[in-house]
Amino acid sequence: MRRTLGPVNRPAPARGIVAIGASAGGIEALQRLMRELPEDLSAAVCVVVHIPATSRSLLAEIVARQTALPVTAATDGEDLVAGHVYVAPPDRHLRVRAGRITLDRGPKENGVRPAIDPLFRSAATAYGERAIAVVLSGSLSDGAGGAAAVAAAGGTVLLQDPDDAVVPSMPASALAAVPGAPRHSAPELADQIARGTDMFSPLEPEEAPVSAENPGSPLDEVRRTPEGPPVPLTCPECHGPLWELREGELSRFRCRVGHTFYEDALLDGKGAAIESALWMALEALEERAELFLKLAGRLARSGSGESAARFRERARDAAERAELVRGVLAIEEEPVDQVREVVG
Repeated sequence: MRRTLGPVNRPAPARGIVAIGASAGGIEALQRLMRELPEDLSAAVCVVVHIPATSRSLLAEIVARQTALPVTAATDGEDLVAGHVYVAPPDRHLRVRAGRITLDRGPKENGVRPAIDPLFRSAATAYGERAIAVVLSGSLSDGAGGAAAVAAAGGTVLLQDPDDAVVPSMPASALAAVPGAPRHSAPELADQIARGTDMFSPLEPEEAPVSAENPGSPLDEVRRTPEGPPVPLTCPECHGPLWELREGELSRFRCRVGHTFYEDALLDGKGAAIESALWMALEALEERAELFLKLAGRLARSGSGESAARFRERARDAAERAELVRGVLAIEEEPVDQVREVVG
């Protein structure tokens, strides 16, 4: 005899999305926020934290200890469910589209993958006024342009108060991009998220949870070469030309293949490229000095004392140049924020 099963309780689709971005000092802020988040959240929560690409991330487990909400590492193609927390895995951008998560290894933005801006921009496109973007502690400006996109789409932008953040650059940059965005301590943000998601009206049976617009791939934007001539700068990642894209008060620089930088991240990337070049120059100069000394010793043993002396002189010159480079490398760089003030 066939047994009749009762109704299956399927997870409710998310009415909206809460997109949270954090970087340096942000895990502590995220934990404080998650402890206060209510269990009956009607939206899905997507979290992007700048994490190393090469190591296994324990972030989902860390977050899960702070909340009764289910927390998992995001997987490509899974449905967005109300009251579920999805954490971006290492080396994958997390985006939302058509009520689902998409993960990709698209070009790095601001030198990182996962980056916050791709999540925020996709939330703005897919959910519009049903999107809440939250910017926590972090360095540089990732998330600022994405927060502006959420605000422009009618969504809500919430910021950790820079005075409450371990590293205030990210929320401060987002505030510059979205003037007047509410600022709160990390625990207070949970209450603001709850209030915002409570205002998301229930979905009608025939209503799609997200906008049906933009049916193309989430990577279509980065596959288009920017219009107009490039600026006289090169990409720190691939060394291709850069185009400047103005977004209100923000300037973004993007190369042909899609690597994207705000001004402070570009400065940071250029600084790293300069340091790498200097270390390479130091290695080449020290190798040159060592080779000249070997040749001088060989010439001296063969009786060519005058030639040996010339090679020893050239070895000393290479060694002196190497010491100059080593001295430059030993100079402590000014923080990026101070550099930006100097260059205006």
